[in-house]
Amino acid sequence: MKAPKPAGRGVKDISPERLAQLNAGAPASHLTECLAVDFARLLQALAPEVDKDGLDQMRAAEGTGISKRMALAAQILDQQLGPQAFERMAAHTSDSARGWACFMAGTAPGLSLSQRLARIRPLADDAHFGVREWAWLAVRPALVAELDAAIALLLPWTKQSSERLRRYASESLRPRGVWCAHIAALKADPGRALPLLEPLRADAAVYVQDSVANWLNDASKDQPAWVRAVCARWSADSPATATQRICARALRTIGA
Repeated sequence: MKAPKPAGRGVKDISPERLAQLNAGAPASHLTECLAVDFARLLQALAPEVDKDGLDQMRAAEGTGISKRMALAAQILDQQLGPQAFERMAAHTSDSARGWACFMAGTAPGLSLSQRLARIRPLADDAHFGVREWAWLAVRPALVAELDAAIALLLPWTKQSSERLRRYASESLRPRGVWCAHIAALKADPGRALPLLEPLRADAAVYVQDSVANWLNDASKDQPAWVRAVCARWSADSPATATQRICARALRTIGA
């Protein structure tokens, strides 16, 4: 989730009328609204077929983190609505519903990694900031499980016209990431993912630049010499403003 939280605003500051809209399927306009959604109420509104047991499971999870609740809602929908649940939620106006679809794509049985990425692609390119975050978070475990194959499959994404898809190629495999488990293999050897970073080192989009810089900054916590060497080479080979910005942000924790 990258959208800023409005200054001085918290969940308690959202009006009852606005909460009712969110819980009925209205899209959230910022992170605080995303966090305020009552998933049991939204589930009941969007999928009235879900039975009492499913709604009770959702209510019981109310105090857990949002990622766990997203995954649980997806699981309940999968179990009770079957395969049609994905398309139904993926097309909904609610960003939370489309986020549930992301988790259904991430855990759907019997899919190859290539098929999983094809299913998540429209959601990775979604206009809503929250859906784009769920798109990589939900599929990340599958990507990590087949890391080298994932890197190869994501390489064409670095050349897409959509900056959202280019950013996905970097963000989905950040060594440390946000709201997710670290990737031990990339903390130990970040060079394995360099093929994804190289095509993005002078990307014109700040959205992509920030992701690449954060990727390298993640790696600098474990492999600072490697990150310094990459940034030194990039700065020498590509004096573009975008590259200089990426390197400056990449080195913000350890310095040049």
